[in-house]
Amino acid sequence: MAFQCDLPAVPTLQLDDAAVRITRWDFAPGAVTGWHEHGWPYVVVMLTDGVLRVHDGEAVKDVPLVAGQSYRRPAGIRHDVMNGSPHPIAFVEIEVKDAAALAGA
Repeated sequence: MAFQCDLPAVPTLQLDDAAVRITRWDFAPGAVTGWHEHGWPYVVVMLTDGVLRVHDGEAVKDVPLVAGQSYRRPAGIRHDVMNGSPHPIAFVEIEVKDAAALAGA
């Protein structure tokens, strides 16, 4: 189940090739990504301090992060992400489509 919100986060595609998809996500307070599933493993790098409110379909968890902090997740993650902060936040998401292709980059 997704968050009930009409304010979408704004994705800006920065690169999409055979090896990776890199997307910057900008969130107004309360904005959401919408329910989605990641088809590839991915890394998130925070550009601002903020709280990611993550709904996994069963529970909601607030994850406070600081600018420059990063984390990674495997493929298959299903969730909706909301800005749980009282201010705008942003992060860059790097989905790894083909790790071997990165070695030759």
